[in-house]
Amino acid sequence: MIKVNFKSETDDKQTKRILEEIKKDKMGGWLELPRKYDVGELVRIKEAAKRINAESEYLVCIGIGGSYLGHRAVIEALRPQGETKIIYAGNSLSKRELEWALNKVGDHDFSINVISKSGETLEPAMAFEAFKKKLMEKYGAEEASSRIYATTDAKKGTLHDEAIANGYTRFVVPDNIGGRYSVLTAVGLLPMAVAGVDIDKLLEGAAEAVETAVEPAVNYAYMRCVLDKRKYDTEMFASFEPSTMYFNEWLKQLFGESEGKDKRGILPDSVIYSTDLHSLGQYMQDGRRNIFETIIDFPTDDLNAKIVAAVRIAHTEGGIPVLNISVPSFDEKGFGELIYFFELACAVSAKLIGVNPFDQPGVEAYKLELRKLLR
Repeated sequence: MIKVNFKSETDDKQTKRILEEIKKDKMGGWLELPRKYDVGELVRIKEAAKRINAESEYLVCIGIGGSYLGHRAVIEALRPQGETKIIYAGNSLSKRELEWALNKVGDHDFSINVISKSGETLEPAMAFEAFKKKLMEKYGAEEASSRIYATTDAKKGTLHDEAIANGYTRFVVPDNIGGRYSVLTAVGLLPMAVAGVDIDKLLEGAAEAVETAVEPAVNYAYMRCVLDKRKYDTEMFASFEPSTMYFNEWLKQLFGESEGKDKRGILPDSVIYSTDLHSLGQYMQDGRRNIFETIIDFPTDDLNAKIVAAVRIAHTEGGIPVLNISVPSFDEKGFGELIYFFELACAVSAKLIGVNPFDQPGVEAYKLELRKLLR
């Protein structure tokens, strides 16, 4: 069970209204998902993972933002020893990165999991074309199609239509769950299952959090609101486990896209201690006091526990509000709980400042300008 070391005043009537709004929202499907997961789809995910493990040394996961950050966060944190290694592509427009990924696969057997609701986002679309060409050259059209797994819209879109036309194995990006809240759907579960993550335990942890995480998540959301009003406009997520770097990246996307609207929202940033105590440590101790720190406190060894305690004491005495979120275990179940906790806290927090947690209108701005330049 997730625990927090702070208590904020909450408004029961307001909380009830917000939770009802989230539940009724057309993008609120993640709220009850862990307890109501489609058993048939879960079986299909596991069967596809077994097939990929049997025939491929690499699975190339192609996606950007919520289509890759969540499952990469869990895979890199837990470092499962799966039979198939995961390579990521399509999360930037860097030719060097794409060439590195293509060379990494080399002559090895591989499959592709392309994750895109529309299939038209430029970064994954370019990577998909490059890897699809490599797949066709290596295996021929028929076998290549059998090695492509498309996680996309259920009914429409460029990728959906291509998948239907070519017989790719398809999984659905749910219409009622946005990308940054989608890690517990096929978007995240298929790559995690391939990598060796126990997705049953992950969902078990999230299902328990549906009941147990509400109070601490709401408490955390209200505390963030209080700190924001006191001009603490930057939140530093702090972990003491280096393998959780991508979990921090997922948190930055989750809160940044959910809250950063109408010139509002707390700026999310992150550090890995003790490493970053030797880079940002000076600023955290003596810099501007517009920052509060949220420590994600995993079970650890005695030395690391003392470092956590030392940082908490030093930064508190230095004038930084420090929030502590204790995770029960560093395993699939613990991460299932943690994912649900932060999803709920983020949605409630956005509602408290009066913005929609589930859209991201600002993301389109650079895309429009890029299209103009590419004409």
